[in-house]
Amino acid sequence: MTTAVFHAGGRELDAAAPGSVVTLTGAEARHASTVRRMRVGEEVELVDGAGLRVGGTITSAGKDALRVQVADVRREAPPAARLVLVQALAKGGRDEMAVETATELGVDAVVPWQAERSVSVWAGAKVARGRERWAAVVLAAAKQSRRAWVPEVRAPLTSRDLVPAVAATVAAGGAVLVLHERASVPLAAARLPSAGPGPERPTDVTVIVGPEGGISDAEISALEGAGAQPVLVGPHVLRTSTAGPAALAVLAQRLGRWG
Repeated sequence: MTTAVFHAGGRELDAAAPGSVVTLTGAEARHASTVRRMRVGEEVELVDGAGLRVGGTITSAGKDALRVQVADVRREAPPAARLVLVQALAKGGRDEMAVETATELGVDAVVPWQAERSVSVWAGAKVARGRERWAAVVLAAAKQSRRAWVPEVRAPLTSRDLVPAVAATVAAGGAVLVLHERASVPLAAARLPSAGPGPERPTDVTVIVGPEGGISDAEISALEGAGAQPVLVGPHVLRTSTAGPAALAVLAQRLGRWG
């Protein structure tokens, strides 16, 4: 049976060491006890979302607190090259589907993009609510896939905002890939950073995915002018919910993450 993973917020894991007892509280403790029905003696893993993974055995399971005797503590290093998904807002929850699958595949950050042809629009109070929904999707997917790192949900960007962001990534030594059905360069041949500058300042490999109606010619031109590379994922046109995860899987292999 797969060991259950729960996310510890705040500083609950700061004092974790082999032999010590840590306490999980709040919503995650209630989920563990009342939904997952975890019991004394079962093994669990607690993560902080920033690379810390604590394994141990449950010694007490209450509605508001789960106590775990620590067996081991591991710190997982961040990647040398971060995978970033810029996902256009889409109707029918297809953007959230993309974010969920991307998280399972190892994306390190996601960026909501209000593209010119996005049918879904975040404005006013919808901006905060939309970002909160994406954060909830990311957290659930990270736990399901047993990740110690929870991807960052960055602030939404318009097309005007995205162009200087692309230029900054490229100037810092990263790569930006725009998925487009009329591109002539396959994703497998796209230029990638040869090596990151180290865990203190990792480079970004960014994938940009358009909405259902596609990326406009003006957007493609502006992004390419900022240093982005238009690339082709494969022989077929993929849905906005599928294209990003498909590209991330290829990039994870090229970057040696799945070696």
